[in-house]
Amino acid sequence: MWSSFLAIFRKELIHIFRDRSTLAIALMVPLFQLVLFGFIDQTVRDVPTMIVDQDHSVASRELTDKLRATRTFAITAVSPDPHDARQAIVAGKAKVGIVIGPDYADKRRRGAGAKILVLIDGSDSSVSSQALASVNGLVASENLQAVAERVGPLGTELRPAVSAQPIILFNPDGRTANYIIPGLVAIVLQLVATVLAALAIVREREKGTLEQLLVTPVRPLGLMLGKLAPYLAVGLVEMVLILLAMRFVFSVPIRGNVLFLFVMALVYLFALLSLGLFISTRATTQAAAQQMAQLFLLPSIFLSGYIFPAAGLPWPLWAIGRVLPATHMIEIMRGVVLRDAGVKELLPNVAALVGISVLLVWLSARRFQKTAL
Repeated sequence: MWSSFLAIFRKELIHIFRDRSTLAIALMVPLFQLVLFGFIDQTVRDVPTMIVDQDHSVASRELTDKLRATRTFAITAVSPDPHDARQAIVAGKAKVGIVIGPDYADKRRRGAGAKILVLIDGSDSSVSSQALASVNGLVASENLQAVAERVGPLGTELRPAVSAQPIILFNPDGRTANYIIPGLVAIVLQLVATVLAALAIVREREKGTLEQLLVTPVRPLGLMLGKLAPYLAVGLVEMVLILLAMRFVFSVPIRGNVLFLFVMALVYLFALLSLGLFISTRATTQAAAQQMAQLFLLPSIFLSGYIFPAAGLPWPLWAIGRVLPATHMIEIMRGVVLRDAGVKELLPNVAALVGISVLLVWLSARRFQKTAL
C-alpha cells in the first residue's frame, strides 16, 4: 500500500509542478484576496471636495481648514461660483461641494446662525454617507464650542452657530440599485467577453483546427478580427439587454446620452476581447484559459471602485486599478447613467479607456501573429 501511495503521490506532484499556470493561479488567488481584504480600508478618506467661498473671511478659511483636518475631505479647488461645484461633481472631479455664503462670518459673529450648503454626489453611496456624517460631526462640534463660549447677546436664546443644508445629488433616495447596477454592467461584460475570447483560440488548438486555419490564405490579423467580431456582437446584444433590464426592471434612470454609452461600450468590449485573445495565446487548455480570465476578473471587481471606494486603496493598489479597463468603464457608466455627464465631463476616463484599448489590441495582435508564425 505504501509503495503504491508514494508512487501516485510522486506522480501527482510531478503533474502539479509541470502545470505551472494552474499552480500559479492556485497560489496567487488566495494571496491576492488576502492582500486586498487586508489592505483595503473601507473608511472613506480624502474625498475630492470643492469649496465655494463667497465670504472670503477669516471664519470661512477656518472652516475650510477644519474640513481638511477631518481627513474625510481633500480640498481640490476653491471657487467663488456655486455653479462650479455642481459642474465638478457632474464631471467626477469632486464628490462634495461645500458652499459658504457671503454672510457666513457676520452671522456667526451675531449668533444669528450661519448656514452652509453641502452638495454631495449620491452616485457613490459609501462616499456620500461618510461625507454627510463628517459634515454633521463638524457642525455639531462647532455648535458645542459656540455654546461653551456663549456666542450671542446675553438674555437671548442662542441659535446654532452653524447649520448644514445637505443636498444629495443624482440619487436622493440612496437606492443601492442606482449605484450597483451601472457598475455591474462593466463587470458582467468583462466576465462574458474575456472568457469567450480566451476560449476562442484555445478551442481551435485543442481540436487541431488552428493549424488548418493558419495554412489557409487568411492573414493573421484578419483571422484575429474574424474571431473577435462575433463575440463583439454578442457583447453589444448583452449590453442592450442589461440596459433594458436596468431601466424597466430595476427602475434605474438613464439620464445621459445612450449613443455615447454604446460607443464607449464598443471601445470597452474591444479591450476585453483583446485581453481574452492575449490570454488564449498563452493558455494551452480551455480550463487554463478560464482560470486566467477569472484571475483578471478579481482585480476588476475589487480595485475598480465597483465595491470599495478607490480612496480607501493603498497607492500601489490604486495605481493598478487605474490601468484596468473596468475602472474607467464603471466611471463612465455611472457618470452617464446617473449624472448626465458627457464626453467633456468624462474626458479623462474616455481618453484612458481608449488608450488602454489601443494598447491591448496592439499587444494581442502582436502576440497572435507570433503564435501564428
